[in-house]
Amino acid sequence: MIEGPILDAEKNALKAVELGLEKKAYDLQLLNVKELSSLTDYLLIASGRSDRQVSAIAESIRLGLKELGITPLATDGIDKGRWALLDYGDFMVHVFQPTVRSFYDLEGLWSEAPQVPLADTGTA
Repeated sequence: MIEGPILDAEKNALKAVELGLEKKAYDLQLLNVKELSSLTDYLLIASGRSDRQVSAIAESIRLGLKELGITPLATDGIDKGRWALLDYGDFMVHVFQPTVRSFYDLEGLWSEAPQVPLADTGTA
């Protein structure tokens, strides 16, 4: 187990991917927006199939990273379950229900951002 906070934004975001997959998040994409945004370096976008699953995914990521000493600057929507946001400063996590994800189309908004390769994102 890793001791203390991981200081690298990409490694932290990849840990969030792992934690999301543990709760059956699917269609995960990690976008490197360093060169495109002054707000953050990475955006993790994931989907859950219901209000309950979106909340569970976001809460799992929050608690799993907290165990490593990494706490969000802000959170929103975890209790509502349609779109949850975890803002860690140098990376942000967005967990959506599919219809909400499609409506906001963050992938389209950040289409110029390179994707960080992920081993298994559960795209099915």
